Amino acid sequence: MASADISEAPEQHISIRPPRRWPGPGLAQLAEYRELVYFLAKRELQIKYKQSVFGVGWAVMLPVAIAFIFSLFLGKVAGVGSEGFPYAVFVLVALVPWLYTSQAIGLAANSLVGDSNLVSKVYFPRLALPIAKVLGLMVDLAISLIVSLVVVIIFGVAISSTAPLALLFLVLAVVAAFGLGTLFAAINVRYRDVSLVVPIMLQILFFATPIVYAGSLVTGPLTYVWALNPLTAVINGMRWSLLGAPAPDLLMVAISVASALTVVVVAIVYFRRTEQFFADVI
Repeated sequence: MASADISEAPEQHISIRPPRRWPGPGLAQLAEYRELVYFLAKRELQIKYKQSVFGVGWAVMLPVAIAFIFSLFLGKVAGVGSEGFPYAVFVLVALVPWLYTSQAIGLAANSLVGDSNLVSKVYFPRLALPIAKVLGLMVDLAISLIVSLVVVIIFGVAISSTAPLALLFLVLAVVAAFGLGTLFAAINVRYRDVSLVVPIMLQILFFATPIVYAGSLVTGPLTYVWALNPLTAVINGMRWSLLGAPAPDLLMVAISVASALTVVVVAIVYFRRTEQFFADVI
């Protein structure tokens, strides 16, 4: 039986070189892996409430409980001003975006290290991990927002006609959380001190944000430096849009938006430039 001639396939060589320019945000790749992002976000939600007694109820109890504690000690005992609103309502409206942002930053910052086995074994756009962390908390954000509106009504405060604009300020909170979380996630791959730095930074950010005090207390040129914190516009905007508090200064809002977008650009540039080394370093 004659054997067929089998010609040897020519050798193929693939050269992998680091990019000479910024490779871009990789939006096309993220669009191709959108189902992966969805399942990663869904996984985060399932893991968070797995074997939890109260489940999603924590999204209701946590902001309400913290608002009650602040109302008792700062509103009643210390007599901190609340611009004429019940202190519990005043603080609760601010806690909704703050709790989301602080949790999203913390989870996103540890996303690559937490899924190191996945990063080192399977290829996919690494940005999917911090994005999934940020998106996975949006269910809690929606529930907390609804609860805050119910509490506002219970306290007899009329919800302002500008309430739909609160969604724009929440988008700003999501953008800020994604930017900071993504930047810290990329740095955390090489420098594990980030896991210690982030909680300290969030504590400082808490007091630098008008959560337990009125934004009107900060006056003069310092307000524009203060506005570099994107959550300043978020909190002041939430109180204005939902409660009818004094409207935030448009220049301050513009500074906060520009600051958040700058952080996002810096985060993506650094993330994409270092992404090729994640699997080796992590």
